[in-house]
Amino acid sequence: MPEYLIAFNDEWVPDHTVEQIQEKARTVSALVDEMREAGVLVVTGGLDDEAPVFSVDPSSGTPLFTDGPFVESKEHLGGFAVVDVPDEETARLWAGRIATACGWPQEVHRFRGATKRGFRAS
Repeated sequence: MPEYLIAFNDEWVPDHTVEQIQEKARTVSALVDEMREAGVLVVTGGLDDEAPVFSVDPSSGTPLFTDGPFVESKEHLGGFAVVDVPDEETARLWAGRIATACGWPQEVHRFRGATKRGFRAS
């Protein structure tokens, strides 16, 4: 089955009170449990916005590590889920459920040639 990345840009998340965040966490946690039970969840997580971010550029022949995302990057990945579902319609269903549980937009991307064991050689 194809795998899809369902992700959100951290800039899309509106400000919340502590109570609102706690309620969203409960709602999302229940949805994650449901996705596990349905056998569609590969991995999910929210990214730590206080942890260091770095980029690596191999163009010189030796990996060069620099602090921060690429200069051209206007977006910041805030969290994601990878689902293993039979088709785009099912990916849309779960993305809609995630967007509703979180209360902010999600993007859906299909992995090219992905399998549960990694990428296939083309």
